[in-house]
Amino acid sequence: MSKIPDFHGPHVEPPLPGHVKLSWYEPTPRAPRIRVISHTCECRERTYELCAAAGQGFVRRTDRAKRTVRETAWTLTATARRIFEQILRGEAR
Repeated sequence: MSKIPDFHGPHVEPPLPGHVKLSWYEPTPRAPRIRVISHTCECRERTYELCAAAGQGFVRRTDRAKRTVRETAWTLTATARRIFEQILRGEAR
C-alpha cells in the first residue's frame, strides 16, 4: 500500500501594521456545493480557505479554538483570490 503524501498549505504571516480589516459573516447555504481552491496549513488553530461556488468566490475562516466558521462576502472569484493572498501576506485580516 502506498503512503499518502503529507500536504501542507501555506502559513499565514502575522498581520502587518495598518492591515485591512475584513468583514466576516455567518455562513449561509447559498450553493449546493462549495469547492475549496486553496487553503492554509492545518497546523494552526485558525485556517483560511479560498472557496468558489455558483460562479463566485469567498474566503472561509475557521477558528478551532473558538469553534467558529465565518466567511467574507461572496464576490468575483478573482477578487476573492486577491483577498486570500492579502491574508497570506498579513495585509488583511
